[in-house]
Amino acid sequence: MSKRNIEIPVHCKGIAVVLLKKFGEEYKVLLLKRATSILKDAWCYIGGSIEEGESAWQSAFREIEEETGITEVLLYTSNKLDQFYSPYENYIYMAPVFVGYVNDDQKVNLNYEHSEYKWLSFNEALEQVTLPGNDEVLTFIEKHFVKNTPSKLLRVRNYK
Repeated sequence: MSKRNIEIPVHCKGIAVVLLKKFGEEYKVLLLKRATSILKDAWCYIGGSIEEGESAWQSAFREIEEETGITEVLLYTSNKLDQFYSPYENYIYMAPVFVGYVNDDQKVNLNYEHSEYKWLSFNEALEQVTLPGNDEVLTFIEKHFVKNTPSKLLRVRNYK
């Protein structure tokens, strides 16, 4: 009797965005506290679904504006994926991670999905994030987008 191998499906239906803002000489990371039933009270960076007809980068711009009210951002793809396994639905969720540099004049205006926000140093953000794996994403972003200048090839142009 042969056993058939079963694959775990991979779903890539969303995006993640880490926003950076310079305070003096230091870049800080925006973390948001979830207010809805999905991940309630979890501290995380921006995340959301890709809507029909959108590319991932278009979703990133939309989610930034919806969740924070920020409209001016210099956006890069990071070449990093946010991922987790859902034991309830038996799939692996993967989302491309984008990095956005925010201008000084851009203020955060949260929507209903979040109850609080904080601009934190990378060390503080690493201690604050709730989900395992978020710390790896933040460490990667710090190395490639704060301590080093990102490649121009990773820059996302807003073609609205």
